[in-house]
Amino acid sequence: MKLTLQAYVRKGLFYKSVVEDGSDIIFIVDYTGTVLYQNQSVRETLGYGRNSLIGKNFFDYVPQHLLPHVKKQFKISTRKTYNKGIEFQFKCKDKSYKYLEFNSVNLNKKEGIKGLILDCRDITQRKQDAEELLRAQKAKEQFLANISHEIRTPINGIAGMAGLLSQNPTHEEQKTYLNAIKSAADNLKVIINDILDLASIESGKLQLEKIGFNLNDLLHSLIDTFSMQAKEKSISLTYSLDKEADRIFIGDPVRLNQILINLISNAVKFTHVGSIQITVQAQKQKNKSFKLRFDIIDTGIGIPQDKLQTIFESFSQADASVTRKYGGTGLGLTIVKQLVELQEGSIFVSSKENAGTTFTFYLTYQAGKKANAIEPSNYQPKTKEPFKYHSILLVEDNDINRLYASSILKMWGCHFETAENGVVALEKIRNNSFDAILMDVQMPVMDGLETTKAIRQGDPKKRDVLIIALTANATQQDFQKCLDAGMNDCIIKPFTQDDLFNTLNKHLGRKVTLKKENGIGKAPMQSLVDLSYLKKMSGNNQDFINEIVDTFLESMPANIEEIKANARNNNWDQVAKVAHKIKPTISLMGIHSLKDKISSLEHEAKLKPGSTISRNLANEVTATLALTIESLRNS
Repeated sequence: MKLTLQAYVRKGLFYKSVVEDGSDIIFIVDYTGTVLYQNQSVRETLGYGRNSLIGKNFFDYVPQHLLPHVKKQFKISTRKTYNKGIEFQFKCKDKSYKYLEFNSVNLNKKEGIKGLILDCRDITQRKQDAEELLRAQKAKEQFLANISHEIRTPINGIAGMAGLLSQNPTHEEQKTYLNAIKSAADNLKVIINDILDLASIESGKLQLEKIGFNLNDLLHSLIDTFSMQAKEKSISLTYSLDKEADRIFIGDPVRLNQILINLISNAVKFTHVGSIQITVQAQKQKNKSFKLRFDIIDTGIGIPQDKLQTIFESFSQADASVTRKYGGTGLGLTIVKQLVELQEGSIFVSSKENAGTTFTFYLTYQAGKKANAIEPSNYQPKTKEPFKYHSILLVEDNDINRLYASSILKMWGCHFETAENGVVALEKIRNNSFDAILMDVQMPVMDGLETTKAIRQGDPKKRDVLIIALTANATQQDFQKCLDAGMNDCIIKPFTQDDLFNTLNKHLGRKVTLKKENGIGKAPMQSLVDLSYLKKMSGNNQDFINEIVDTFLESMPANIEEIKANARNNNWDQVAKVAHKIKPTISLMGIHSLKDKISSLEHEAKLKPGSTISRNLANEVTATLALTIESLRNS
């Protein structure tokens, strides 16, 4: 006969489930602390066998430094009906200690028996979490103190030098003050970029590019960057490269550059005598890939052995005094480690105090054909002639930023006009034609996003004008908002002349004209692909360009089919992932007609899966990509 719940309760059969087999540890002890009962959970949590603690004294298992507190609470428990939330440590069978918390029931108050029921819970994880939280909080407080100091120092320098410039200095003094201002501004930019990079990496929003680069050129440029600092300290700075490593690799050179800048910068900072050497070794793998080993070896002050385990942690440096003496956010090595691991690599450090440090990291890249060294494209104002006959509208509410950008455009010989907000910009667009609009995002009256949407929905003859965002909001989410509003590209403030030139040149530079398809009804191919960016960054190296185009032709058909198949099967999450994956390739290949559409497809597939807009976009993107592949194969 099946037992009813009422009978189960009336007969007290729940005792075994609640007390004997429950997750809580149950002890019954007398007023002296002698254990008279233990449940099964004592074995599972503390390791002691059945009844093995009966007759033993509870206090013998509490560490000496906690005994006074536990005995005091125990005595209080003998006078009260209930006592709760008493934290203590208890020695386990394996000699380790666990954090427990007991609630007591005084049997003397209920039954006239001098004993206590101790209902104990394992709070070890809770205590560890609290300790970790406290450690992290202290680390962040130290970080904020460091950041405050690091930001105030360059700002103080900028303000001070600006004040001196207003006091009629000599020409030589002017140059000195301006160099100091530039140096302080550069330091400030590094600090802000560190913080933003860490936020992007930890939120999973940092995307890696897959473009070609030459390692020899990259290292040569880095050595040039740090050569003056090394010279001032009388230390040698050199690099050596395996013959197999001197080739074109496909990957993210910007992130590799960032890793090396951080590590070389640290080496220069902490090396006062001797040398710094960067070595790169290449080991050939399968499928045209190479595993590269990078070593950055210095003869600097070294890192204490007990600090090597935490050197890559956020907000951590070997010693707080290091920050005060040498500066920095304490984020550089954290960013390095995360950037390496983001590219499926690994990093290690070995060091000896007062003898030097070696950072070693491994990254794997796909390799192309061997090519001659690519000339680095350095910023040279004389090369800005292509913009001389362009008309540009600068929309910027900040007087200083407007003056800065205007001065650059004037130096390049551009025809340009300015507007201090979106309303004024719309009026100027109504009465004039522009080749490009440099659009600040945050402005009073009407911001850049609203203004861009108004332009895209306005006069059909002017709605396709190139719009480039100028924004101090540097996260991937902010960048995506600009694209979603209809902007073509984004420049992050503070920007250099080179940043502005590269972005304008990418969109306004000379387009590559592809051969037309023969036959009736074929669309013209001239504007499908713009390889000007590839030509510029490779120094017009045709082997390199051919390698990138071949890779595109090889990989893109599979992506097209993946979008089509997932759209048919209503798997829009996967459509969004593929769209996100191929966005950098579309930018690299200069398929400008798809730049907005691929971002819109990703957005619509995520937020409005299966909508008419998302299906139309999927069809447009795949059709244009197929047409692009056809045109490249026949050109």
